[in-house]
Amino acid sequence: MLPEPLSRLIEELQRLPGIGPKGAQRLAFFMLKSPREQADRLADAIRELKARVVHCSTCNSITDSDPCVYCRSGERDLRVICVVEEPQNVTTIERTREFKGVYHVLMGALSPLQGIGPDDLKIRGLLTRIHEQQVNEVILATNPNVDGEATAIYLARLLKPLGVRVTRIATGIPVGSDLDYADDVTMHKALEGRREV
Repeated sequence: MLPEPLSRLIEELQRLPGIGPKGAQRLAFFMLKSPREQADRLADAIRELKARVVHCSTCNSITDSDPCVYCRSGERDLRVICVVEEPQNVTTIERTREFKGVYHVLMGALSPLQGIGPDDLKIRGLLTRIHEQQVNEVILATNPNVDGEATAIYLARLLKPLGVRVTRIATGIPVGSDLDYADDVTMHKALEGRREV
C-alpha cells in the first residue's frame, strides 16, 4: 500500500497522454525524491498555464495575450490563412520559418466515428475571416490521415465557391528516407504531388 497522496499523484499522472501505470509511478517517485522547490516550481508552472494561456479570439491558437502574436503582427500576410487541426501544429509550421501568413486552428478534425461533425470545429470563424480579410488563399494543413483528409475535402468543397484559392500541403516520401520503406498510400501521394524541376 502506498501513502494516499502518492497514490493520488500516480492516478493523476496516468491521465496524461502517453503515461501508463509504470511511467506514472516512476514520475511520482522522482517527484517525491526531488527537492520541494522543484515540485513547487512544477505546480506553479501548471497553475500559471491554466490561469494565463487562452485561445486567440481570431485564430484559436494558444496565447498569453489576445490576439496572439501571429494575428497582431503587422508583418504577416492576412490574405493567406493556413488551416491546422490543433494549436501545436502552428509551432510545427513556424519552425520552418517559411510561412508568412496567418493561421486558423480548427480544434480538431472531422471524425464521424467519434461523433465530431462540422459544427464541432471552428469553421464558422474561418468563413468570417475569409470575408472580412479579403483572403486570397487558404492552405489546408490538416493531418494526412483519414480524419485530416476528410476535413480537407470538406473544407475545399465549402471554400472553393467563395472564390478563394484552396491548396493542400504536399504529402509523400519524407526527406532522407528510402523508397523501399514507403507504403502504397505514401507512394501514391508522392506521385500525385509531384512537381516540375
